[in-house]
Amino acid sequence: MSRGFVKEEDQEEPIVIPPRAAIPAGVTNYVTPVGLQQLKDEMKQLETERANVTAENDTEKRRAQSLIDGKMKLLAERLQTARLLKPEDQPQDEVRFGATVSLQQLSTRKNQKFQIVGVDEADVKKSKIAFVAPLARAITGAKVGDEVAFQLGNEVRKLKILEIVYSS
Repeated sequence: MSRGFVKEEDQEEPIVIPPRAAIPAGVTNYVTPVGLQQLKDEMKQLETERANVTAENDTEKRRAQSLIDGKMKLLAERLQTARLLKPEDQPQDEVRFGATVSLQQLSTRKNQKFQIVGVDEADVKKSKIAFVAPLARAITGAKVGDEVAFQLGNEVRKLKILEIVYSS
């Protein structure tokens, strides 16, 4: 049909579905028990949200439901690919997925503490970093007392592992 016979107000803008945190190609989607539960809770929330969509007209309702459907599809893919790694199953004496690590930057003597988690659970404000983050990769496999070199731009920082704790 020619565009001359289509009303402008009937033209809908495409719905943009925000992407989830990126997982590099070929990398397993590891999750902690807490991270897996957060994904399941998010799905329940989206299902409830979709069932309770209210809008002024059918077009708005359909667009709102389509946005939620898109989010649910991306989340379902994450849940399907999630591989649960329990912190208590990790080697307790070295840095691995799920560990809460205390370390010191040797040049500044500044201490940091964070947990290594899945990409969907990562939240810098909560001191949780993704296992694919450069810092997490640099210290994985290290033990208490080990010094690790961490490349940050043109700078190499020396880090010392102070403590490794695993909790469920």
